[in-house]
Amino acid sequence: MDEAAKKTALRMITYGLYVVTTKQGDEYSAATINWLTQVSFQPPLVALGMKADSTTRAHLGIGSAFAVNVLASGQKDVAFAFFKPTTVEGAKLSGYDFETGAAGAPLLIDAPAWFECRVSDIVERGDHHVVVAEVTDAGRRREAPPLTLAEVGVFYGG
Repeated sequence: MDEAAKKTALRMITYGLYVVTTKQGDEYSAATINWLTQVSFQPPLVALGMKADSTTRAHLGIGSAFAVNVLASGQKDVAFAFFKPTTVEGAKLSGYDFETGAAGAPLLIDAPAWFECRVSDIVERGDHHVVVAEVTDAGRRREAPPLTLAEVGVFYGG
């Protein structure tokens, strides 16, 4: 296989940027991800790629809950804040206000939309695990075009 062609072709897949949040016991975790897609209408299912050795992935077992916070165009600073380990200070997650969703995961106040999920399947293969989850709740705070990898000039793939 031509490695350069593979890298170029795979980087042409379009991606948004999202912050996945979890709470396990007293421990919060959040991670910016871009490998996310809806895979079913009934039931509503999403699949996401989670870095295998991340704290956020460690919080995700079969039946566990998490939230996906959809970022808006212009929220590069929010996305970049969650590339680093999560900090919690009062009602701020890595410096951003949050509230707790019905499933217990943090919902970022600045995100224009969010959805909560319950894990149904995990494929543990490669350096990222594929998590399949059913959407259990959703909300929208405002209309906004989504933030994309292309907008922030980051490549994560190939």
